[in-house]
Amino acid sequence: MRSAPVGHKVAGRQAGLPGYTGVPRWLYALAVLAALVVVLPLVAMVARVNWANFIPLVTSGPALAALGLSLRTAAASTALCIVLGVPLAVVLARGRFPLLGILRALVLLPLVLPPVVGGIALLYTFGRQGLLGGAIEVLGLQIAFSTTAVVLAQTFVALPFLVVSLEGALRTGGHRYEAVAATLGASPGTVFRRVTLPLVLPGLASGAVLSFARSLGEFGATLTFAGSLQGVTRTLPLEIYLQRETDPDAAVALSLVLVAVAIAVVALAYRRPGGKARSQQASGERPTTAAGAGGGVP
Repeated sequence: MRSAPVGHKVAGRQAGLPGYTGVPRWLYALAVLAALVVVLPLVAMVARVNWANFIPLVTSGPALAALGLSLRTAAASTALCIVLGVPLAVVLARGRFPLLGILRALVLLPLVLPPVVGGIALLYTFGRQGLLGGAIEVLGLQIAFSTTAVVLAQTFVALPFLVVSLEGALRTGGHRYEAVAATLGASPGTVFRRVTLPLVLPGLASGAVLSFARSLGEFGATLTFAGSLQGVTRTLPLEIYLQRETDPDAAVALSLVLVAVAIAVVALAYRRPGGKARSQQASGERPTTAAGAGGGVP
């Protein structure tokens, strides 16, 4: 019987070492360059901040109004993304019908579509002369150039983030536990509530936080569809854009605030799952899933 080559034996022994990562050293150099592409502009912006007047700049009336509006509309659009995105992700991950691929491509289209194009599409859908605008005005409602328009614009651009995260979690988790629950007599609704949702809860939480972050930074679709009315549709990105022309110091200070909030929410999305996995690896525990912890069967 032939023995394995020496190189394979060495690689096998290295793979068993506690500190072995399998990452070639030259990849670290490229990774550093990639990180610099993102980090250097942020460092340059921080260096440009007028720290002596930072607090007055970010606590002015227009700045606080824009920040408050951004937080409220981002929270509303995130809730709307959850309500609409969870069923959509389940259908894309579990459904079987001829036009599934086309539906997935259309849902993911806002990821690659320029936001201003999305704003124009929303304007010609819900605007006064839009596809649904006339019917909406008959009901005494006006969506375009209102706070509702801001929420719709943010939902349009943020929904794919939640759908992608949740669909990936559904595909990774498989449907074994769901099939077992169904064979035990659970109805599809019970399986969805008691098995599917607990299994994908981490993916749902990450997708919701990313959707919130994307909504918070939305600019193009909001400006095109909702305009820039102070206290009504002028979110923080729009306030930064306007301040850039009149008060560059205020624009930089508000940009730093927006970056800090975005970093916080993104870190929140990835902190708990990563920390739990690392702690389990360090203690030698086997990672558990929501279904594994609860038995997986209602």
